Amino acid sequence: MATMDLPQPDINETSRPYWDALREGRLLVQRCACGHTWLPARRHCPACLSPEVSWQAASGRGRLLSWVVYHQAYHPAFESRLPYHVALVQLAEGPRLLTNLTDPNEALVADAPVELDVQWEGDLALARFRLSTQP
Repeated sequence: MATMDLPQPDINETSRPYWDALREGRLLVQRCACGHTWLPARRHCPACLSPEVSWQAASGRGRLLSWVVYHQAYHPAFESRLPYHVALVQLAEGPRLLTNLTDPNEALVADAPVELDVQWEGDLALARFRLSTQP
């Protein structure tokens, strides 16, 4: 499967720091002076609507909250990946991130500790996670 067949993210002025950090193997989250952190990138804080937001390095650690295993591809680019899963990870910093885990479906357990595992799809770095041996 060619990478160009995959749906592509909208990398724009607001989200570029996130994608640039992934290219360097790091994960960033946005933070507001009110203390709220979030993903995906936005121009304003979703809690207080302040435009004064900054990027903060994330630890890359979190917990697996939930996941679903797809046995049917809803986009042709994913047919060769069946079955695959989409997971919801709660980052240690607070935000939740929809992602994939690199471990097999059978290994996934609710509330398992996970850590960042940046993977490349062509020239695009993606935030995926793997099960962690550290709590």
